[in-house]
Amino acid sequence: MFNRLHNINEPTVTITIEDQQIKVPASDSVAAAMLAAGIVTARTTPISGAHRGPYCMMGTCFECVVEIDGVPNQQACQTQVREGMNVTVQRGLRDIES
Repeated sequence: MFNRLHNINEPTVTITIEDQQIKVPASDSVAAAMLAAGIVTARTTPISGAHRGPYCMMGTCFECVVEIDGVPNQQACQTQVREGMNVTVQRGLRDIES
């Protein structure tokens, strides 16, 4: 599982991931916050419903797309957390235009 290498003493923010409120370092990406909270599924595939999660952590693979504050197709690894953010797993097919 995903563990932090050291105890980070920096400002934190509270975000909601799948109806679970968590406090994370303000410098985290959404993907890092999800993994630290033990949430490994970011999306499900449109055809089979297979679970996908953060993989490359640098914006190349698009396996980590989630819905953030009601907007689908957001790359979790490229989005920094902010206070009050609401993140949900993206299930199935979403529109390209948002």
